[in-house]
Amino acid sequence: MPETSTYVDPRRWKALIFIALAQLMVVLDATIVNIALPSAQQDLGITDANRQWVITAYALAFGGLLLFGGRVADLWGRKRTFVIGLTGFAVASALGGAAANQEMLLGARALQGVFGALLAPAALSLLAVTFTEAKERAKAFGIFGAIAGGGGAVGLILGGVLTEYMNWRWTFFVNIPFAVVAATGAFLVIREPAGSRNTSRLDVPGVILATLGLVSLVYGFTRAESDGWLAGPTLGLFAAAVVLLLAFVLVESKVKAPLLPLRVVAERNRAGIYASLGLAVIGMFGLFLFLTYYLQIVKGYTPVTTGLAFLPMIVGMITGSTQIGARLMIRVRPRLLMAPGFTVAALGMLVLTQIDLDTSYPALILPGFLLMGLGMGTAFMPAMSLATHGVQPRDAGVASAMVNTSQQVGGAIGTALLNTIAASATSAYATSHAAGARSLDLLKLQAMVHGYTTAIWWAVGILALAGVIAFTFINTGRPGGVRQVASSEDGEGAAHEDEVHVPVMAH
Repeated sequence: MPETSTYVDPRRWKALIFIALAQLMVVLDATIVNIALPSAQQDLGITDANRQWVITAYALAFGGLLLFGGRVADLWGRKRTFVIGLTGFAVASALGGAAANQEMLLGARALQGVFGALLAPAALSLLAVTFTEAKERAKAFGIFGAIAGGGGAVGLILGGVLTEYMNWRWTFFVNIPFAVVAATGAFLVIREPAGSRNTSRLDVPGVILATLGLVSLVYGFTRAESDGWLAGPTLGLFAAAVVLLLAFVLVESKVKAPLLPLRVVAERNRAGIYASLGLAVIGMFGLFLFLTYYLQIVKGYTPVTTGLAFLPMIVGMITGSTQIGARLMIRVRPRLLMAPGFTVAALGMLVLTQIDLDTSYPALILPGFLLMGLGMGTAFMPAMSLATHGVQPRDAGVASAMVNTSQQVGGAIGTALLNTIAASATSAYATSHAAGARSLDLLKLQAMVHGYTTAIWWAVGILALAGVIAFTFINTGRPGGVRQVASSEDGEGAAHEDEVHVPVMAH
């Protein structure tokens, strides 16, 4: 690939607006439907057994196809893939909002996942090849990281408002204006740098093995939540996931043009990013799930009030990402932001283990949310920037897809794992305290809160582990270094302490 001086797009900041808008839409959709689900279930007559598929259909399609989506972005071009993803996501959202029965709704959710798998890696890789100067890159990824971290909480607020004051269908229809504005802006403003595509033939065996392996893994955790960890179908799905993913690694090491070049995940900094982000999302999704139920069922908050209760966390995430992470990223090494960030988030989670039936929101929940937001925002910002650490521009799409894959799989694992832990703790508490209970309703609430706090304790440990992994694996220097490092022929440049790894592209 020819290497020249880096081209700077004069419209890059306008492009960031539309890339960030698309990312917000994708992240919102991960949580906005959750609050609307009870209303949709009643309206369409969805059974309790099929209710989970409104969430699972999206997660399976999205998580299973992300690597394929990242490779398609490298092959077709990121701008084209970005616009196709937005258009398809808008059409799928319209179908979901107009759903006349559960089959139509589930099909629309799966279709959203398919186009989301195209859109998400295209958005992040566009950002990676558009912003190459260290200070600008820090600012751009600060904004993107705040959206990636806080968008899920924004979804809870917006879902509550739309469900309470309009109806559940608007949690789907709201995506359409987002997509139209982002696609129009992308078509007019975004310019993809020349020489950054990967035109190698598509690795079809890799696509099949990766998709089936990731779907088996995500579905396995979903079945574990409903059937139990030792049930036959659960163990079978986990075994299939291991076999398929091992076969995928073997194939990728042999083929000429792999779906996931192993050089992308073998580099220790990127490996640390993917592992720590996945663990952090496990803890964060668990918090959203339990605190939503706690505030509505135990505290009696309305959907809108519940959503607004998460607002300080969003403010903390934006502050941590744009004011702390972006300002310090060019001055200190990334691990000195990520590890403390995850630790502060774990401390916020530790505060939330103290919730009880009569817990004060200002005295305990608010400080916990603020610490969570500040910590996550500070950690997410350098993580998003380092996702394409040292890769050639032709690998930017698949490297970006790995970030989304770690988050999506982490979210599925977090929901299933922590929900199972909470349910077991709740059942054990209710059984052991049944004899001395004065009121069954009171016992039910006490058992519920005990289950939540038990799961949150696990989330504290998971977040702390994310911090340890970030500190141990991520050893690249601060990105304010004196020179750029071009990737070698196999895609890896040597990492020196004070060098910045920025994609070098042709113009």
